[in-house]
Amino acid sequence: MKKVITCLLATFGLTTACVQANYDNIDVLGFASLTEETDVIVLDVRTAEEYAEGHIAGAVNIDQGEDDFLEQAKSRLSAEKRIAVYCRSGRRSAKASGKLSDAGYRCINLKGGIKAWEKAGMPTTTDSYEVDVFKTGNGKSIRIHALMHSCIRIEYDGREIEVDPVGRMGERVVDYASMPKADYIFVTHEHGDHYDASAIKVLSKETTRLIMNKRCADMYGAGTAMANGDRLQLAEDIEVEAVPAYNTTEGHLQFHPKGRDNGYILTLDGFRIYIAGDTEDIAEMSEIKDIDIAFLPCNQPYTMTPAQLVRASKVVRPGVLFPYHYGNTDVNVIPSELLGEGVDVRIRHYE
Repeated sequence: MKKVITCLLATFGLTTACVQANYDNIDVLGFASLTEETDVIVLDVRTAEEYAEGHIAGAVNIDQGEDDFLEQAKSRLSAEKRIAVYCRSGRRSAKASGKLSDAGYRCINLKGGIKAWEKAGMPTTTDSYEVDVFKTGNGKSIRIHALMHSCIRIEYDGREIEVDPVGRMGERVVDYASMPKADYIFVTHEHGDHYDASAIKVLSKETTRLIMNKRCADMYGAGTAMANGDRLQLAEDIEVEAVPAYNTTEGHLQFHPKGRDNGYILTLDGFRIYIAGDTEDIAEMSEIKDIDIAFLPCNQPYTMTPAQLVRASKVVRPGVLFPYHYGNTDVNVIPSELLGEGVDVRIRHYE
């Protein structure tokens, strides 16, 4: 009998040894190092309620317990990036890592979960904004916070940049008072989902540079007005160019008339970010080159349809694309439309 049991245990041990996880497990220090890598997306697979109580800064939240977990992951996570996965204790993240690995993702699971992270004294945040990390060719850090709709916060090499800061849209609120004062604020045009005088005042300090189109500069009574085609050297390593943003579809021309509003190309230490503003896929986009990141709007009747956005992406050819300003438009179809185009599409909460 003992021989039988021993054989069974040996067989069972052999079987379990042969079943290898198709993802890597890593400790807290290793995981912390991963969060600073530009080719890594940090994924929190707990519930939204757990995430809101405290999470690792910049983590994307997709609940692995939801039936459409994989569908959400495929629309929001680039398969070209490594996925650093965690949950409360490591059990759910292991399950999620297995699912994602089977779907073609390269996953790293945090051993012990956020409990181990916190026990090691590592920081968490209740900030609900998703953060994407990039580096310039010279190694300077760029962190892009997806606030909402058209509101973008950029941390660059110790400086704060805000784009179209708006404090409230319906029930959604951005608490700018809790954020650092801005070194630079860019406003594309005067519509209420882009221009908010009170948010600008909250973010401003004595040295803040405020860059706007002429209509907004007149309304605010301060700031530097840029017209389409203007360029400004704001610092040795920061340049901005104002580019056209307007409607072309008949019946929509009144929303954003040609020549009034701005898009912006920010060049940060050679790293080029195109923030299109409210526009359709206009002819001038063919002149926009060497873009590392593009923010392209997608909602009707004010900006682009998903088909227009796909066409614009194929013209501009950014390394990374963030569809933004999309309201109720379904932008989850865009990644599949750009497969094979060399564009890393990232869906963030820019409703």
